[in-house]
Amino acid sequence: MAFWKYFLIRVAVFVPLFIVFLILQLGAIFSAIAAALIAFCISYLFFRPQRDAAAAAMRSAVSPEARRERAKRKVTDGDIEDSLVAENPEVTINSAQKPAKPEDRAGQIPKDFLAN
Repeated sequence: MAFWKYFLIRVAVFVPLFIVFLILQLGAIFSAIAAALIAFCISYLFFRPQRDAAAAAMRSAVSPEARRERAKRKVTDGDIEDSLVAENPEVTINSAQKPAKPEDRAGQIPKDFLAN
């Protein structure tokens, strides 16, 4: 959220400057460059807390520690199967059974497909 807040602040500074430079007939490219530089300077000088919060949010999203934490919380297929078997003792999972090959099922229409 902090990243998007800082992004919107920068856009809110950039757009009026860009429009002012276009009104002054500086050209679209020069207006964009000048507005970007001035918006950068303004945001660097006056929006430090928001910039620091955005940097912390980005750091926590891409850091190796955050990746490890997400990996710990990730639910795997094995966890789901284990909870299913624990909750329903009559259910068994045969991991040695291989799925049917598509050519083995060629020409077969499921019975419930035709029942309307």
